[in-house]
Amino acid sequence: MSRNLTADLAADLRTRIVDGVIQPGDKLPSENTLMVDFGVSRTVVRSALTRLQAEGLVETERGRGSFALTPPDEGPQPVPGSRRVASTEDRLHLLEFRLGVETEAAALAARNHSDRQLRAVSAALEQFAASADHPGHAMKADFEFHRAIAAASGNPFYSDCLAALGQTMIAMPRTRLLTGVEHYARDHFDQVVHEHRSIAAAIADGDETAASAAMRCHLANSRRRFKASIRPPA
Repeated sequence: MSRNLTADLAADLRTRIVDGVIQPGDKLPSENTLMVDFGVSRTVVRSALTRLQAEGLVETERGRGSFALTPPDEGPQPVPGSRRVASTEDRLHLLEFRLGVETEAAALAARNHSDRQLRAVSAALEQFAASADHPGHAMKADFEFHRAIAAASGNPFYSDCLAALGQTMIAMPRTRLLTGVEHYARDHFDQVVHEHRSIAAAIADGDETAASAAMRCHLANSRRRFKASIRPPA
């Protein structure tokens, strides 16, 4: 019985996160609220949250509550046999995959971009830079920045690849949820903005080598930041 209650609660919260009712960075209802709303014990609530943590959908901070980490997948439906990004291990594998794909896309964007495409890259960059206090907006703008670069590559397969991955390709490390007095959270965000600006500048300059290197540096740093944000098992 307890296992069914846990599965039901986890499924309800999962649906809210995937459908965007609970946005990335939003705080989930408190344990007490979930206990009352679903008529379950604290043990069931914590088991459901643990399950969502294992799926990479939720991060729980002691004394602060639980927060959504993963946005809804806004890309097209995956083709049969494709993989879903459902765990922290999947996200690390995805970042490794992106290192191989997006470094070349950035180089091609430096060579092939049009003025209109360059403006799209710049617009997405500025939207991202303005979203420091809104994790959900930041994630969407982050995705649009990378998608604009793929479009600027001139190769439609890069655009199709990122569109298929959808917004879930952007990792949401815990530090993006820590706002206010936690200065390292803002330092983290500012560093990502700096990395994005370096990529955009190299593309605008038409420097293929620098654009590729800047993208590789950014994604390698993203992988490092995400790994650092994963709480080691107790």
